[in-house]
Amino acid sequence: MKKLLATLASGAMLLSLVGCSSASTAATAAATEAAAATEAAAAASGKTVKVGVSIYKFDDNFMTLYRTELQKYFGEQTDGNTYQVDIQDGKGDQAEQTNQIDNFIQQGYDVLIINLVQSTSAATVMDKCKEANIPCVFINRQPSDDDMNKYKDDATYGGKYTYVGADARQSGKFQGEIVADLPNKGDLNGDGKLQYVMVQGDPENVDAQYRTEFSISQYKEKSGLDVEQLDMQRGDWDQAKGQEIVANDLSQYGDKIECVFCNNDAMALGAAQAIEAAGRTVGKDIYLVGVDALADAISLIKAGKMTGTVYNDHVSQSHKAADAAIMAVNGEKLDQFYWVDYIKVTSDNIDTYNK
Repeated sequence: MKKLLATLASGAMLLSLVGCSSASTAATAAATEAAAATEAAAAASGKTVKVGVSIYKFDDNFMTLYRTELQKYFGEQTDGNTYQVDIQDGKGDQAEQTNQIDNFIQQGYDVLIINLVQSTSAATVMDKCKEANIPCVFINRQPSDDDMNKYKDDATYGGKYTYVGADARQSGKFQGEIVADLPNKGDLNGDGKLQYVMVQGDPENVDAQYRTEFSISQYKEKSGLDVEQLDMQRGDWDQAKGQEIVANDLSQYGDKIECVFCNNDAMALGAAQAIEAAGRTVGKDIYLVGVDALADAISLIKAGKMTGTVYNDHVSQSHKAADAAIMAVNGEKLDQFYWVDYIKVTSDNIDTYNK
């Protein structure tokens, strides 16, 4: 009898344990299902945001870095939304870019990020975006102040457009300072003035205008010397054109050229090729500066074949452009401008500048 009672008791305990285990499993499953449902609900609450991006041309060295980082950054967002980013090549043709913008608008894109082919087309782009009530973020090529102020106080479109970039005046000043800070202030022949060649990106582009103007005015202010412009040519930001322009200038002006200013590094890379081909030596009988801090330019500075450049921070700029686009889509009011600082880069800080 005692054995029978013990056996019955053991069975009851076993059934109790099985019941508890089943209840526990059921509770765990229920919790898992609830968590999955919460995640599904969160995902469902997100939306697909269509971002239309037009780059003035894909084969620009700097804008290649920029657009690659922009695409990457949008893909890293964790706000529950899905960002469908369509980046198109303006091919250096304003008509092509205008067609792209029209298509973005017709297809109901939520926000546009525009790297203008021609800065003077900004007002037209803004008119189109205002009519469609689509936020617009201009990047890299700064519209004129008049264009940026066009809808500043507009009740419906004010705060729905912005420019994200680095102040080109600062980059020009930094170029001038790089040369003025040299022991001889760039004055190789000791005549109290700097004889120079200017390779300009695009005279209609605000960045090119500012870099051209402020590189020289800042050089004069900091060095205390006068200047003599031997030549200024339009290089369209292109390496091959930079090489051609500087090769011709070296042939025409020879040793009289003390410094070559280039509005960007691509043209400076071409200039460096021309300088080497002409038997001149950077740092010894000529100086050369650019803007962007492209990898090839950094290599030239390390090798002593380029005097300096100015780091154009494509990472911070592209991230801020994406942030501004997201803010606009969420209904937040945008500032007119978001600025990112340039950084001077020479052999003195080549290994330590914050790239």
